[in-house]
Amino acid sequence: MPKNNNHCPAPLWAGQNFLTSGAVIRRLVDCSDIDSQDLVLEIGPGKGHITRELLARCGSLVATELDPALCRKLQERFGEREGFRLRQGDFLKMPLPPGAYKVFANIPFSHTTGIVHKLTRTPNPPECAWLIVERGAAKRFAGKPRESLASLSMRPFFQVRIAALVPRDAFHPAPRVDAALLELRLKKQPDLPMGRQASYLAFVERGWKQGFRGLLTPRQISTALKRAGLPLPGEDANMKYVQWLCLFRAYQAYKRGF
Repeated sequence: MPKNNNHCPAPLWAGQNFLTSGAVIRRLVDCSDIDSQDLVLEIGPGKGHITRELLARCGSLVATELDPALCRKLQERFGEREGFRLRQGDFLKMPLPPGAYKVFANIPFSHTTGIVHKLTRTPNPPECAWLIVERGAAKRFAGKPRESLASLSMRPFFQVRIAALVPRDAFHPAPRVDAALLELRLKKQPDLPMGRQASYLAFVERGWKQGFRGLLTPRQISTALKRAGLPLPGEDANMKYVQWLCLFRAYQAYKRGF
């Protein structure tokens, strides 16, 4: 008889990497400043291992989970807990909380960039977010060992650091690489108004990919940096964030005819 190839599709969570050790989870949540006054958003709670620790610390928790089977289990486990709310669906298509909130999540590594962009490129970003991501991605966002387009994009508005390292064998199943806890903390006094975020991002992305041709002349670059007491870009064009910020401000001034 011919073999039946109509296999049941794998559950949505089959490709996820879960943290199950209570000791590891407590160590990571201890890196946060989450307390009983906070509304916390958890992205992709999976089987609820981190959810349990967050509920013990925060005031209320909104969990967003894509997989319907995991949602049913989460509802069974935490549905009666005060302050717990579960939303099923794609986080990238969901609205963010309207008021103050924080984020703690072990996010799907394949969606790191999309999740970070959603949280940081919005009129109401979180006060702070702690995201478990691949270690390489954490280094890019933190600008280690040098600035990247990813790190420059957030610098005016967020303080970014690697709060903890997470070895690959702490996950089940283990991913191919080590991970890290990335902290994104909204600056109380941003270097630029949030209203200029879109124009700053466009400037940095174009300057990073194509150079400053059409944005600033060599003389304008030299003048702006010298006035700010900053060095000219080195031969490898590896500019520091303060140089990029200075040139963006100069670009805005020249556009206004100043």
